[in-house]
Amino acid sequence: MSTVILPDASVRELPDGATGLDLAAAIGPGLARAAVAIAVDGELWDLSRPLPRNCHARIVTSSTDEGRHVLRHSTSHVMAQAVLALHPGAHIAIGPAIEDGFYYDFELKDGEKFSDQDLPVIEAKMREIIASGQPFVREEHSIKEGLELFSDQPFKKEIIEGTRDLVTDGVDLTDELSQGANSVSAYRNSESFVDLCRGPHVPSTDRLGHFALTRVAGAYWRGDEHRQQLQRIYGTAWETKEALVDYLHRLEEADRRDHRKLGAELDLFHFPPEIGGGLPVFHPKGALIRQLMEEYSLAMHRAHGYQLVWTPHIAKSTLFETSGHLEWYAEGMYPPMELDGARYYPKPMNCPMHMLIYNHAQRSYRELPMRLFEFGTVYRYERSGVLHGLTRVRGFTQDDSHIFCAPEQLTDELGSLLSFVLEILSAFGLGEFEAELSTRPEKFVGDPKDWDEATEALRSALEAVDIPYRVAEGEGAFYAPKVDVHLKDALGRRWQVSTLQVDFQFPDRFDLSYIGADNERHRPRVIHRALFGSVERFMAILLEHYAGALPAWLCPIQARVLPVSETHDEAAHQVQATLLAQGFRVDVEEASEPLGTRIRRAKLEKLPYVLVVGNDDIDAGTVGVNARGSSHPERSVPLSAFIARLARDVNERVAPVVRENADATGRGTGS
Repeated sequence: MSTVILPDASVRELPDGATGLDLAAAIGPGLARAAVAIAVDGELWDLSRPLPRNCHARIVTSSTDEGRHVLRHSTSHVMAQAVLALHPGAHIAIGPAIEDGFYYDFELKDGEKFSDQDLPVIEAKMREIIASGQPFVREEHSIKEGLELFSDQPFKKEIIEGTRDLVTDGVDLTDELSQGANSVSAYRNSESFVDLCRGPHVPSTDRLGHFALTRVAGAYWRGDEHRQQLQRIYGTAWETKEALVDYLHRLEEADRRDHRKLGAELDLFHFPPEIGGGLPVFHPKGALIRQLMEEYSLAMHRAHGYQLVWTPHIAKSTLFETSGHLEWYAEGMYPPMELDGARYYPKPMNCPMHMLIYNHAQRSYRELPMRLFEFGTVYRYERSGVLHGLTRVRGFTQDDSHIFCAPEQLTDELGSLLSFVLEILSAFGLGEFEAELSTRPEKFVGDPKDWDEATEALRSALEAVDIPYRVAEGEGAFYAPKVDVHLKDALGRRWQVSTLQVDFQFPDRFDLSYIGADNERHRPRVIHRALFGSVERFMAILLEHYAGALPAWLCPIQARVLPVSETHDEAAHQVQATLLAQGFRVDVEEASEPLGTRIRRAKLEKLPYVLVVGNDDIDAGTVGVNARGSSHPERSVPLSAFIARLARDVNERVAPVVRENADATGRGTGS
């Protein structure tokens, strides 16, 4: 008999050879219909695999994240089977499940290319395969057998040969595809189709069906731009038709909100090919949005005891040798330049230079915590395949700070810092925050005891501010554990923004110290922190969250004045002058075109307000008000009332407030 302990601690006795599906059926027929896999002692298995004699087990259903992962992975296999049936001789590469969907990479014969018009044909073939109810059958093979089985599939052979780890789009697929050093696993769901995979998969293809193929894209094999360029087909799969329809609606809305489209439509930024990929230029309106974001952030930082610093864009290689970046991060840095017999690198991070500022003078415990802050532009050579508008660029500006504090100040400083982060993000109208605590990775520097102390300090800070969090074991940076703050946008998408890291390594590497109350030298603790993450990426998040209709305080133009006809031009300019004198950003579009045309154009620009001036308004000191999002224009609104209304809109963000424990110099006292 097999003894199975369930999550509620109840025990089920099953005959030897019983499978996960047998267990689900024994618990209840409804569970058996919803089941797609089973977790056995923490590892996901196919429902068809016999259970061990003694184990802990949990049935995985299609409506869970784990279950959707299995659905999507299985659907990606069906897509590969369909493509091979439609395009004999094609080479298949990898096909993982990803967030909200899946993809598969292909190389067609003779340089053929997919187009979006091919997707309905592939979908139709997939539905044939799904309707036939083919079982997913797991096979185990030796390395030699695997190479023979996939002799006509060069990408599969390379994976089996294990020439290098396979990491693409941030997904490590090495364990996903390879069963072990001496064997590989594969799944067959017809005589003509077998795929290299660790699994698990649904029991049979007829458990699938709520899917859609969404687009075709290019992708380099293994993410390496020097390798073959493949074609990637993306798709999505869900447990019900309703969930699929809801997701496709969200996808359409995400496309409408795409910050790259909005950047062009609203004349904010673009990426000139003459400069190179991943390096944007900001137009006047986009640059003004950046300036408004930065001015608000700077005012808040000053109010909370930060000191502004500035550092150059390049430095000698010796600085990055001291910091460890050349040892740990060189492949993500731009190549060096030789100047005056020295090797210089564009900086990938601001932190080494902030260490130099701290170390320029002997510090006293009375100066701590010392909070240095900079809008510092950094440069990282991202592969072209991962560049994506403003969210993934090669040159970006971080709102970077480094806090130097005494060990006894660390926990309180982290708690205060997390509160500050949430305060700033909330001012931009964002919410639904959660955090991720990333702990010591396999490859790290420093003393494990220091890592444990830093991790516990971060954990205490998270619990002090009562933000929900999960622990990401082993995902910290090589030099520090970290907390990443995530938020949800208007579409429910999760974005990682702020990062906090407690660093015990840089104080040693840069020999940082302060003189304590005992007149002895002590090592400070260092907290690394980026609040927006980067100005560019945060702007992209805001544009998509608001669908380009930014809050009034962030809009480059807060109101546009439109005269009804040419005889009202002068009055329109007088209204503009009054608003400008109040500090608002207002322009005038004179009556060279019909009023309706000009109103429609202003609405497409997503301006908060359009003001109309006609004969009656000139005599009464009023304006017509077209508010963004309203289908009912307001007539004869007193200009003074509108000014008060716009002022309320502009001031809706949280104003900077100096903390009560900041002294007269603006330096905090350690809370």
